[in-house]
Formats: sequence, C-alpha cells, structure tokens
Amino acid sequence: MYGYTGKILHVYLDDGRLEVETPPEDFYRKYAGGTGFGLYYLLKHTPAGVDPLSPENTLTFAISGPTGAPISGQSRLTINAKSPLTGAVGDSQSGGFFPAEMKFAGFDAFVFHGKAPKPVYLWVKEGQAELRDASHLWGKTTDEVEDRLKEELGDRRVHIAQIGPAGEKGVRFAAVITYGNRANGRTGMGAVMGSKNLKAVVVRGSKKNATFADMKGLTQLTKWGVKEFPDSDIYGMGLLGTAEIVKGQSRGGGLPTHNWDSGYFACAHEISGHHMADTILKERDTCYACTVRCKRVVEAENRYKVEPRYGGPEYETLATFGSYCHVDDLEAIAYANKLCNMYGMDTISCGATIAWAMDAFEHGYITKEDTGGVCLTFGNAEAMVQMVEQIGKKEGFGAILAEGSARAAEKFGEKAQDLVVAVKKQEMPAHMPQVKRSLGLIYAVNPYGADHQSSEHDPSWKWYPERMAMLGLGEAQPNKALNKEKVHFALTTEKLYMALNSFNICQFVFGPSWHLYGPDQLAELIKVTIGWDLGIEGIQEVGERVLNMLRAFNAREGFTRDDDSLPKKLYKPLKGGRSEGIHLTPEELEQAKDWYYEMAGWDQNGVPTREKIESLGLGWIAEQL
Repeated sequence: MYGYTGKILHVYLDDGRLEVETPPEDFYRKYAGGTGFGLYYLLKHTPAGVDPLSPENTLTFAISGPTGAPISGQSRLTINAKSPLTGAVGDSQSGGFFPAEMKFAGFDAFVFHGKAPKPVYLWVKEGQAELRDASHLWGKTTDEVEDRLKEELGDRRVHIAQIGPAGEKGVRFAAVITYGNRANGRTGMGAVMGSKNLKAVVVRGSKKNATFADMKGLTQLTKWGVKEFPDSDIYGMGLLGTAEIVKGQSRGGGLPTHNWDSGYFACAHEISGHHMADTILKERDTCYACTVRCKRVVEAENRYKVEPRYGGPEYETLATFGSYCHVDDLEAIAYANKLCNMYGMDTISCGATIAWAMDAFEHGYITKEDTGGVCLTFGNAEAMVQMVEQIGKKEGFGAILAEGSARAAEKFGEKAQDLVVAVKKQEMPAHMPQVKRSLGLIYAVNPYGADHQSSEHDPSWKWYPERMAMLGLGEAQPNKALNKEKVHFALTTEKLYMALNSFNICQFVFGPSWHLYGPDQLAELIKVTIGWDLGIEGIQEVGERVLNMLRAFNAREGFTRDDDSLPKKLYKPLKGGRSEGIHLTPEELEQAKDWYYEMAGWDQNGVPTREKIESLGLGWIAEQL
C-alpha cells in the first residue's frame, strides 16, 4: 500500500499490553482512516449502552494515507469515542504537527481499551511503543506537561496530545490539546482520556519519506496550491485567520449575540480579526507543510497576560466568549482562550455554556447565591473569565457549568432549559441556521450534535457553481429556502465533509467552494498519495459509508428522530440587524427531515435500513441493529 504504514496499535490500559494489528488492504479501502477507522473500532469493541466514562468505552486516535505528505491540508487527527457530553457518538478533529509526526512514528491509528490502574502516557518512537508512568504529570496544566515531557524525554521535537485538569476531572466538554494550542475540542474526548487515566500520547519519528504513489504528481499539486494561494478566496484566512469573518457575519445578521437573541453585535469590530491584527496579533502559525498559515498567535500584557505559546482565538472562540456573552474585550477573550488551552476545554461549549448562564442569571433563574456571589451579567468580561477558570478546575459554580448547558439547566427548571442553545446536549457553534437555512437541518441530524464543519454553508452554492456542479448540484437555491433541493445540497456536501474527516483532510484547504483546492483536486490528491483512482463519486461513497456508521452507532444507543431536534430559541424571531424577525419553524424542520431521511436511505425514524447498510458493505453493522 501507498501512504499508510499498515500498522494499528492496540493499547490495553488495564494490564499494559500493546499489540500491533496489520489489517488487509480492503480494510483501508473501505474505512479510509480518521472517522472511518474510529467508528469501525467503536462498533466492534464498545458495548451498546455503556457509560461514556466507563473503561468499556473504546477511544481511538486515527490519521490516514495522505497524512504527512508534503502538501497543504493533510496533517489532521481524528479522535472518536462515545461522547460524555451527548451520550451519542463522539467525533473531533484537529490540525497541527502531531498527526504528521504520528505517521512518521509508524502507526495509522491508536486504539485504547480499558482503564489504567494509575495515570500513564503512551510513548511512541520509530515504530516502538511503551506505556510510562504519568503520576507526576497528573494535575498539571498542558503547558507544564509539555515542558516536563520534552525535558524528560530529552527531545524538544516530540509532539504531545494531552489532557489538562479539565479532562482529569471529567468536564464533559474537555478537549485533547496538542502543541499547547490545537484542540480536538468537540464532544468531550478529553474527559474520555481522563476516565482512562491516560494523560498523554507522545510521538516521535524520522520516517518522513513515506512512500506515496506518485511523487511527481504530488509535487505538481503542491506547487499549484502555493502558486494559486495569493489569488485564492482563502488568502484572507491566511492574513486574518478564521477571525476574518467576524464583522461580515455581524453585518449579515449571522453572528450569534446575547445567547442567540440576535444575529447582530454592535461591537463586532472590537472582537474581529482586523482588530486583533492591529493590536495583540504577534505572528501567524501553521500546520505541517501548509502554506495557508491560518493559525493566530497573540500576546497580551495589560489587563490579562497571554503568552504566544497558547496561540490565539479562532472565530468560534471570539463569538462564544465575545458576542454570545456580549463581551467586547478582546484581551479577555484571548485570556479565556488561553485558560481553555491550559486546562484542556472546548472553547465553543465553554463559552456557550457561560452565555446560557448569563441569560438565565438576567432572567432571575440563577442568582448570586448560586454563582457564589459572581454577578453573571451579559457584558461582564471579568465574570466570564472567572467562570472559565472555575470550570477548568471544576470548582464553585463552574462545577455545575462543567456538565454543559443542557445538564446544568436541568438544575434550574424548565424556563432555564428553554434558554439552552444546544443539539443532543452539545452547544451550537457560531453559524446561524436562521440565515443559513440548510444548517438548521444539518445541526439537527448531525450524529455528534450541532457542527458547522459537517456540510457546506448555503451561500457557497451560489458563489461557486462550477465546483458545486462537480458534486452533481444544479442551480443554487435561495439562502432562506429549506426546500427539497436545499436538503439534497445539505446531504451531498455532508457526504463530502464526512469523507474529508476520514481521509483526514483540512476542510479549509480542500472542498467544494472557497477552498484552495476543489473536489476534483481532492480526488487527484487521493490518487497521487495512496494510489486510489476513486474520482469524486468514490470519495462521496466513502463519506456516505462513514455517515451511516455514525448514524448506526447512535441508533444502537437508542437515539431516534426526536433527538434530531433544534433548541426553542431558533424558533423565536431574531432582534436587530439584517436578520431582524427571521426564525425557523418546527414544521419546515420536520419536512426537511422527511426528505433527508428518504434521500439517505433511512427509515422515518432516521435509522439506516438494512438494505442501505448492506449496499455499503457494512452487513456486520446491520446485525447490531
């Protein structure tokens, strides 16, 4: 095989056994990597109905064939397990340097079983692996662990995926942090690591010259991207990062504000990428071999001290700690981002949960007696920062918020629950379905909760018709439509994004719209790296297979059509800005779900049919259902 190492490491934490599996080529062709690998092992090894924080929950780290190739957008890591936040399937991606280094160290995936009797870390170097004692690292923040392990191993170039105190203490949205500032943030994979007494995974390898199918073709594709980048629509992301869109989102009425009461934030400039570039931005960072350099690095020394090692806030972070909470203090948001990276937490769920608490506080459902005296009002940057630290330590009122907004709200009554903005108990990211209609459907049906990187967004269909046509999509539909054609658009692009998550390809670099490379070039990347001539249709089939595996896992766990729902706030008219008065309706969502399930080959409860499962070569899963 080309690209892959052909080796998967199984780690039995209970007794310290390490076993190397060498799957046949048809395994790789069917599941590809990333989420595909993760779901295969979850469905094989995690019994139905287990507590996500129990030893029986299988945890996987997976990369893919293109990982480590000398081209932009390939250094991505997927982590899967049953989610402690949602109770559904957990799925999370990150970039950086760890994924490529994992390939160079000699493995395509790590599969963790059971629970270690005491804290441990996995050390993998040049194809050799061992479990080491991590008792001296337990309780340490990610910066402390990064420094200690590099000194202990005598190598400053090791790469570390680790949890902080939040993961150790079971914060339900705890993240896995690499490089001190990249996060597998969503769905609480850090809490799963903590429940297994697994503090870190450390990799080091020198086998950078992996055998790819067509090095000449790969070099040409790489050079094309470097040449085209300055004139591409992704160039602005290199200059301003994902924070580039803050002001535009607000102008268009699509920046969630005041816990989703509005899509317009009057102080959007103060938390924007433009303002960041003029004030606290120190430099741009990148992922392995990537020319885009979209990662922010900030530094602040005034009211809040933020060191460059913690990176800088992304768009979602600026929104959740900023406009969600009605906070316009950029340094406070950067400090909240630093705390999340130190303690190991998802910035989206953390900020959105605090915004819910502020909403409930101002409605009188939460009082100062509940918060320990903290005045948790909208716009109170100091209180926001204080809550982030309490959540990370799981202390005070933060111990309640560490459960996530949906579970926290259950303690304060039905009216407090009506203020929660989450799907399957996962807090919603900062793209608004009211103004991007197909996202309403995708947020509802996505197997691991509301996610903005699981499909293409509505405006792209109109702006990039040639690339959309490659996916079989015809004339673009109006942004505010949620008709049958828009549902087809949502499902079609969802399949592509699921394939990207399995081939571990960056969704900012390869995709069907504003991305540097288009769908045809994604097919070319697969061909020149791993030698598979799949074409766009074959890539879509990989994505469809993964989507059905995700849905099958949830069906096995008892999730039904009723769980494919949206929070009540999305049905209330928005206030202010260009989206004034806009809202979704339950009727249009239910109609869209009917069309979506039918197009996907599922029954009207959203469960994949036996015929569909078997057509994708997954008959063994049909038996589980």
